[in-house]
Amino acid sequence: MMRQRDRVRHPGGWPAVLAIVALMAGAASIACETGTASSSPSTTSGGSTGGAGAQEGTSVEVVKEVSPSVVLIQTSSGLGSGEVYDSQGHIVTNAHVVGDATSFRVTTSAGKVLQGTLTGTFPPDDIAVIKVDGNGLKPARFGDSSRLQVGQAVLAIGNPLGLVGSVTSGIVSALNRVVSEGEGGGTLPDAIQTSAPINPGNSGGALVSMASEVVGIPTLGAVSPGSSGAPAPGIGFAISSNRARVIADQLVQGGRVTNSRRAYLGVQAANTDGGKGVVVVQVVPGGPAAQAGIGPGALITAVDGKPTPTTSQLSEVLAGLSPGQTVPVAVVQPNGSRATVSVTLGPLPG
Repeated sequence: MMRQRDRVRHPGGWPAVLAIVALMAGAASIACETGTASSSPSTTSGGSTGGAGAQEGTSVEVVKEVSPSVVLIQTSSGLGSGEVYDSQGHIVTNAHVVGDATSFRVTTSAGKVLQGTLTGTFPPDDIAVIKVDGNGLKPARFGDSSRLQVGQAVLAIGNPLGLVGSVTSGIVSALNRVVSEGEGGGTLPDAIQTSAPINPGNSGGALVSMASEVVGIPTLGAVSPGSSGAPAPGIGFAISSNRARVIADQLVQGGRVTNSRRAYLGVQAANTDGGKGVVVVQVVPGGPAAQAGIGPGALITAVDGKPTPTTSQLSEVLAGLSPGQTVPVAVVQPNGSRATVSVTLGPLPG
């Protein structure tokens, strides 16, 4: 499998290294913003979504329709965007926008300021839900991101650099990217790549089809290789609306995720100096790895035939697999013996 490596950063955040993997590949940088705002100004769809043949409007019409559902979220340490998810006042955003905060200042597109509280967060998919008084708020329409096509026009609506209600335009550049947010971040299994500019403060906002449906949540922006943090023009990433809905629905219902639909090996691993594999530091009792006989001190060198020289690349491989799938795992035991064991992957816990 061919692999290209790009430096990426979380705009307004920290640098990261992102692997763009062929076929199911990805890259990126979180677009939250530290500071304060500098300017003032769901329901799900069973219809057209953003797919080809959808009833499409002009950019002006789409912005008028969707902007009232997009809000500015502020914490004591920064700001980001979100969109109204339902009539009860739940707002979906990125987990990195929420951070460690449990209370929030939420400003609507009309300038109304509301107080929000945390409903739940799921960092592996970088999704969080907060709650405000839903009276008078307009839920966004979430579309079916599986119907998106490369080349389709999209708009990104959010609050970059605190500029409330900003809109950028572009196309869907690629689908099903596996995107690693780098050290300390998650790995997104089916991200949408877009040419619509994503800047600090856009995180958690809306990537919108020309049918006025939210098809993604802008999250990441790439950084040019070899640069000192300069953005890579025209390369941004959004969490697909279908994945966002899977996580958000569970957070709304119970405050936690019980079925992430993501594969889980059940180990805590660390990088090695030689980069020949990841060393197992701890094994979850009764977890998939433990049941297959993998213990602390073992070196995992490949999963499902794909090399895992670093923990980031192990996460990328697992992001492309499914719970219940049985895969070969190549290990080197502490005594130097090599083996390939079959592991039935479990669901990543919430």
